[in-house]
Amino acid sequence: MRIQTIIFTLILALFYSCSSPKTEKAESFNDPLIANMDSSVSPGDDFFMYACGGWLKKNPIPGNERSWGVWSLVQDETFNRMKEISEDAAKQKDAAKGSNTQKIGDFWAAGMDTAAIEKEGLNGIATELASIDAITDVNGLIEISARLHSIGVETLFGFYIYQDEKNSEKITLHLYQGGLGLPDRDYYFNNDGRTAKIRAEYPNHLTNMFKLMGNDDKTAATNSASVMKIETALAKVSRKLEDLRDPYKNYNKLSVADMNKRTSNINWSSVLSTMNINNIDSLIVGQPEFFTALNSTLKTTSINDWKMYMRWHVINEFASYLNSNISGEHFRFYGTTLSGVKEQRPRWKRVLDVEEAAIGDALGQLYVEKYVSPSVKKRYDDLTNNIFDAYRDRIKQLSWMSDSTKRLALSKLNSVTKKVAFPDKWRDYSALIIDRGSYVMNCIRANNWHFNYEVKKLGKPVDRTEWDMTPQTYNAYYNPSNNEIVLPAAIFIIPGLPDSLADDAIIYGYAGASTIGHEITHGFDDQGRQFDEKGNLRDWWTAQDGKEYLQRAQKIINQFNDYVVLDSMHINGSATQGENIADLGGVVLGLEAFKKTEQYKSGKKINGLTPVQRYYLGYALSWLGHQRDESLANRIMTDVHSPNFLRINGPIVNSSEFYEAFNIKPGDKMYRADSLRVNIW
Repeated sequence: MRIQTIIFTLILALFYSCSSPKTEKAESFNDPLIANMDSSVSPGDDFFMYACGGWLKKNPIPGNERSWGVWSLVQDETFNRMKEISEDAAKQKDAAKGSNTQKIGDFWAAGMDTAAIEKEGLNGIATELASIDAITDVNGLIEISARLHSIGVETLFGFYIYQDEKNSEKITLHLYQGGLGLPDRDYYFNNDGRTAKIRAEYPNHLTNMFKLMGNDDKTAATNSASVMKIETALAKVSRKLEDLRDPYKNYNKLSVADMNKRTSNINWSSVLSTMNINNIDSLIVGQPEFFTALNSTLKTTSINDWKMYMRWHVINEFASYLNSNISGEHFRFYGTTLSGVKEQRPRWKRVLDVEEAAIGDALGQLYVEKYVSPSVKKRYDDLTNNIFDAYRDRIKQLSWMSDSTKRLALSKLNSVTKKVAFPDKWRDYSALIIDRGSYVMNCIRANNWHFNYEVKKLGKPVDRTEWDMTPQTYNAYYNPSNNEIVLPAAIFIIPGLPDSLADDAIIYGYAGASTIGHEITHGFDDQGRQFDEKGNLRDWWTAQDGKEYLQRAQKIINQFNDYVVLDSMHINGSATQGENIADLGGVVLGLEAFKKTEQYKSGKKINGLTPVQRYYLGYALSWLGHQRDESLANRIMTDVHSPNFLRINGPIVNSSEFYEAFNIKPGDKMYRADSLRVNIW
């Protein structure tokens, strides 16, 4: 419901023929598996560096990026293609008003008009700031907070519209903890050196932003302290990252009347009316204790302090779309201090990120027409089906799962909806007004359009054909409530390697394991396994099978808890277990499916590598890249994904075929005793 910069997931690239490649063809091109390798490193010491070290040495992180890797290589082509589409649209000044071409062209033109943006100053958000200035009491504060949510500004709490986890046929309003300016609640309390440094710098950033809003030095510092006090109070009653993974504990269905009783200072009927949400009698509250504490804080904190908090969140949300002083200070803290990036990316790339978030489906239609052929879609439809077949076989052969649970697991797997490459229908942006008058106003209107788009779902049948990613997005997802796997076209692109020259070993490792196998395993990870084949939160496991699963999951938690990154920072094995389980499942399923291919059966080497070696190196290619220390520290604290090098080294040490393929023996750093290896799927 809000426009956010997409740095790691946005990709456009040219698709090639999907005909199954012959191995002799693969020898005639620059094999990326060989080109990326560092043969001076033993695969038994550090497989990540063995597979990727050569590339890392030749490709330092650019000054305007927080990370650099496989996603970046394709992303440069992506931006050039998107830029061409947008520039062409901007030149068509006779484009029909309201058409996708008009919207794309005007959004681009407004975003690139830096002279107009500098001249506009704060005028684009003046209405929001004035409404905050007019607040006189808690009721007024709540009303303005509700209105700000409708344009993408998260104040006081989190808010989203999604399926009822226990009734997947119904769309429901969810309330969640939120309202913070730092990435996670732990930033307000952890005392390690990196976090303490960021926490010390945050008030300086707040002060600078208040000065850019017109405050003198003393007033700005006072307002900064007020914001810090409020956010620290909200953070104190927020659950930790790992505690947000339990779907039962974070599901608390309450009537609106009951919620009004629990939070006497917040009239939720009025809040919903302000948001134009009518005729709902219940909602789902993720963390009731957060709202109880918020209710008290509303009365114990002065209205003036709350107004400063609200002003801060408005400018923080829209800073990137305002003048260079404001956007520059925003980048200084969130880009440099938090992520270690030394300089901003070129403006045209930043505008394209925002354009994708605002009207991505409009861009997607043009992308699919130009770059996605039916033959390419068929290859990856087939690959998806092959991975599913492998999973089906694995479930049937599990020794630790009872027949009754197996039947339900297979029923769930067979019920998964597979969405590959692009949607059958597109979002209709006809009600969204985009013009060349104001960049920030375009962003505000786009936020509001997305908000209203979600609100209109309330009380209507669930549209199970909908996609939550555009086809040009380099990402994928599993949705437990829809029991669906969504695989956008761009996720299958290998940078610099035409699909026609990619041998099956690469494809099954790069796309089959890291994406398809990974995502479908999410349907059976620590969270996904708690949803049934219809997408409802329901315990369908026998008690003994559930116990067996938890014991196996605990082994992967223990494994990742032991990894130390950046001096003393440990991986949070509990918070990352779902992704780590999915990575392991992906590696297992991709290899099982690959074993049925002619390339695997032939055993023929390509460039000195056996089919299985190429499979594991193909998997490593999917996580090729490195990240700045500052950005990595942020990821460890806020992300449920492990760092890239552990997404390679972590799962493969549990795979017996890996040991055989690279002759890993006791005493090697990558060796993990049989008793410690994780075996779930």
